[in-house]
Amino acid sequence: MRKRFTELSYSSVDDFVYGSAVRPLKMKNGMVIGGGVVYPEINFTLPSMNINKDTMPEVKRQYEEMIQGVLKRAVELHAPGVVVELELLPDMTAVPEWGIEVCKIIRDRMYDYEQKRGLKSLLRITPNDTRDMVRPPKMRSGTYVENMYKTFEGCARAGADFLAIESTGGKEVNDDALLNADLKKVLFSLGVLGSKDMEYLWGRIVAIAEETGTVPAGDSACGFANTAMVLADQGFIPRVFAAVVRVVTVGRSLVAYEMGAVGPSKDCAYEGPYIKAITGMPISMEGKSSAGAHLSPVGNVAAAVADLWSNESIQNVKLLSDMAPTVSMEQLIYDCRLMNRAYASGKEGALKLRDWLADSDSYLDPQAYVLRPDVVLRISDKIVRAQGDLKRAKVGAQAAIEELRRAANDKEVDLPERELKWLDIMEAQLEDTPDDEQELWYQLKDDIDCSKVAVEEYGIR
Repeated sequence: MRKRFTELSYSSVDDFVYGSAVRPLKMKNGMVIGGGVVYPEINFTLPSMNINKDTMPEVKRQYEEMIQGVLKRAVELHAPGVVVELELLPDMTAVPEWGIEVCKIIRDRMYDYEQKRGLKSLLRITPNDTRDMVRPPKMRSGTYVENMYKTFEGCARAGADFLAIESTGGKEVNDDALLNADLKKVLFSLGVLGSKDMEYLWGRIVAIAEETGTVPAGDSACGFANTAMVLADQGFIPRVFAAVVRVVTVGRSLVAYEMGAVGPSKDCAYEGPYIKAITGMPISMEGKSSAGAHLSPVGNVAAAVADLWSNESIQNVKLLSDMAPTVSMEQLIYDCRLMNRAYASGKEGALKLRDWLADSDSYLDPQAYVLRPDVVLRISDKIVRAQGDLKRAKVGAQAAIEELRRAANDKEVDLPERELKWLDIMEAQLEDTPDDEQELWYQLKDDIDCSKVAVEEYGIR
């Protein structure tokens, strides 16, 4: 049963800070996410290689090497605890036994370090959303869907603590919408298709978590807003468009929590601050220390209200100092050490560092500006009061446009004239978008390639 949020969890921006959540998550081993400490969340993956039954011995050796390296470095640098995320590659989700076996290898080493070296740790498992491995994607039935659920359940029973995913429902429409800077189609893909898929998918994930005694953590609009961020960085679409898309994803990602997820959110979900503002639940974020995975204009501001701090992902390749995952572990620990020291110094010190993190990025890019804690709270308050998923998406877009226009007028964000023009263009697109999802579908259906999307898989007639 879906329970909708209708108000913010924070009444003051002075309480909205990294390391502290209104609803902290207390785990069995004593770690508390959002309880006053920012923990590093390390994420690693294989170097370029084929994954099949013949290469699985090497796959397992690589993961053994990675987890041993990062845990050893965490002990050496006196980390108060760590979270490990295992993002399973498509082949390791399509064949559940492979993903489950790797999960067990990693969790067993984490147990060893906790028992023998005192390093507390938690494991997040993130199966790949393999549903789009067929075209058009089959979102609710078929072998890929069932194997994805089997991977969730098997990894949970193998010792995973958190269940998460980067789901892709609606992406088959959103990709074209981004390339054409078509806000109306973005609203349809996220406010209709994506939100419907989230409700269905997270009903299943929460049920698996309840059956296995694990924690349903959260989702990420990575395939939507982070794609927009990369396209904007390469100059293919306006930066203000990518910033507005980021805010539009909020309502879609919020569905996971309304279905029973409790955090911590996914690291690549840069919509996380909005989720935290609304739900009060802890979030994971990534920024400057995720440059090994992708570049971004939000390296510091992303940390302003983080409860876990992640490197996104890094391949197991040799650098001058050590293997890349071990290097990332060190970087994250030092980042968290600074935030934790500032937090421990008292409220004034914590807020000063938070504001420095936000101020250092927010003037230079609209995508950073919409992640400012004060901006997040203002926009979130409007989103959460909206009725219906499509309406939430539209309200988020309008609020983001208004914030960026005001900030540009007040010289709080640097927007060249070509970017400013897009605020008017997006507002016109928004005014042309109906509030009723069926009416929106009727407007768009002749312009959507149905060889790419099967709308009946989303419950649309």
